Order: sequence, then structure tokens, then C-alpha cells
Amino acid sequence: MPGENDFSRLELSLPAARRNYRYFRSLLKPATKLLVLVKANAYGHGAVEFASMMQQEGADYLAVALPVEGVELRRAGVSLPVLVLTAGTDFFPEIIDYKLEPGIPNLYTLSALCDTLRARGIKGFPVHIKLDTGMHRLGFMPEEIPALTSFLSEHEEVRVSSVYSHLAAAEDPSEDEFTLGQIRLFEQGAASIGEAIGYRPMWHVLNSAGIERFPQFQHDMVRLGIGIYGISSLPQVHLAPVASLKVKILQIKTLSSGTIGYGRHGIVAPEGTRIATIPVGYADGINRHLGCGNASFSVCGHRARTIGNICMDMCMLDVTGIPCEPGDTVTIFGSDPTVSEIAGILGTIPYEILTSVPRRIERIIIRK
Repeated sequence: MPGENDFSRLELSLPAARRNYRYFRSLLKPATKLLVLVKANAYGHGAVEFASMMQQEGADYLAVALPVEGVELRRAGVSLPVLVLTAGTDFFPEIIDYKLEPGIPNLYTLSALCDTLRARGIKGFPVHIKLDTGMHRLGFMPEEIPALTSFLSEHEEVRVSSVYSHLAAAEDPSEDEFTLGQIRLFEQGAASIGEAIGYRPMWHVLNSAGIERFPQFQHDMVRLGIGIYGISSLPQVHLAPVASLKVKILQIKTLSSGTIGYGRHGIVAPEGTRIATIPVGYADGINRHLGCGNASFSVCGHRARTIGNICMDMCMLDVTGIPCEPGDTVTIFGSDPTVSEIAGILGTIPYEILTSVPRRIERIIIRK
């Protein structure tokens, strides 16, 4: 457990991550590979720390959004295959040098990569072909596949490791017809690519919600994102939150009158108010809309509401009637309150809450 000197920290529970990993693995066939997404600093959890955990647990692949994220993992000693989902065209030397595997969404990117590989005398470099089946962000449209396969047949610089697409609404039962249509388009496109190039790359289309709701389409590999971190679109009890944001009380004041914080929006009660100041603010991902009593955090087993505005590096809690002292721990989110509760207050999704925790908050792995 963290020591007494720890100030603000994001605790990462290895047992919780292992539980989530094994739950999703239990939904898969033995031969199906499991890719874990660690982009955006592992959804705010700490990319190096979490990728190392997943490598130890037995993940088959990792995925990041940007080349710089993959380079960070390699420099930290992570050796699993790493798919770069948004490879771009500016960092091909780093992708090659650090043995990263780029996602290819169009002929422009593929042609530029082949030029770089040819200049280096490299053949058979692994790439992953992205198909656009309805998300309409990145990827080859169905009508672009013939030009893609023609290009691939003429260029030995690359070898297709996988063909993949992304589901836009796999978590929403009202969109199942659309989701199934996406999967049909994906299967048709992936099959035509394999026939044209003379070998069959891996197929993967399911995200976390897809793994739970459409396991019959797991194909060769699935991509596990928010689910590994303990968030599900389904009402279930299988998952556990991995991250807990915890801080220690800096100071406690008992006030009989006056106001608290910027703008004087925190009003002291006539009977007096006990105020605890904690060292996190909007620069730490504590959204300003959580201030002025809109949210409550856990203090020594009790809920304490925010009072006054959230500051950049601090915020204040009303701990009137709560037995607590400076140095006691406050849980911003974890098992109580949950990330989903905080997201609900803000009218957003858990992804945004988790990825808002900056790197200045230390990540600590809890192993037991």
C-alpha cells in the first residue's frame, strides 16, 4: 500500500485489472487473441504501468493512438506487439526503429510508408488495414478496396498483419441493426482483401461492448478498451474499477461566518461550517462543474460535498460532522464514488473523467 508520505495519487489495482482481464478472456474462444488499448496514457491510468501489467497478465497485443505513445512503451521495456491506430505520415522512422505496427487508413499513408521502407531496403513490414464500415472517421471505404488490393499486390515493402474496423454504437441495443450491418461490411471487405493478396490477415472488429454483446463475431482478435479499466455498457457485477484517485487533506478550518473560494460562492452556514482543503483542482481533472456542492467525495467513510468553486490546484469540502483530520485520505473516485457517478453529474462518459487525470498525479500499482 502507498506510504504515509504519498500526497495525491492514482492507485491502480492489479487484482482488479486481472479480474477484468480474465472476465473478458472468459468470453473468448481459446484461439482468439486479445488486444488491450493503452492509448491516452492508458485512459489516464498510466501507459507504462498498465502496459507492463497487461504484458505480465498475457495480453497478445497493445494499441496506442500516436507513435509517441508507442515509443514511450518501447523505451520502458514493453515488448508486446503495438498497433499504432493513428500513425500519420510524419513518424515513420520512429515506427520502424521501435518496431511499432501502423494502422493504415488510406492509400496516401500506405504509399508514403512504402516509400520510406523502400529507401531503407525493408520488405514485409507489418501493417494493419483500417476499413470504414460506418464510423466515418478513418479507413478505406468499400469502393476503395480494389485500389488498395491492387497497390498491395505491387508492393512487397509491407505485409498485412490484420484488417480491422471500429463499431460506432455496439453498446446501444437500439442500434443493433446498424452494428450488424457494420460487421457484415467488415467481413466482406476483409475477405476480399485476403483473396486479392493471397493470404489471410487477422480480422478484428469488436470493442469492449462488442465483446460482451456480440461474442459470435470475435474473429481472430478483439480490442479491449474501456472494459479492462472496469467500465461496462451493461448492468453487471463482473468488472471492478482499476483506478482510484486519492488525496490527503491539507488543512481543516471551522468557520462561523464568511465565504469560501473564488467568487465567494461557498457560503458558511449560520451554525458554522467545517472546511477541508484538498490538493486537487481542475488542473487535475476535477471539473469545475463538480464544485458548489454538485459532487461529493468519500472522507473517512462519509460523503462530503464540495463547497465553493473548484480552484486550479485545490478544492474545498464541507466536512461538518465528519470525524477527519489533516492527513486523512479523500477518495475522489474509485469504488465510492465511482467514475460513472462523477461522469453522470457532468453529463459525460467515464472515458473523459479517466483521461482527464494528468501525469503530475503519481500512478501507484496496488499489487494485493
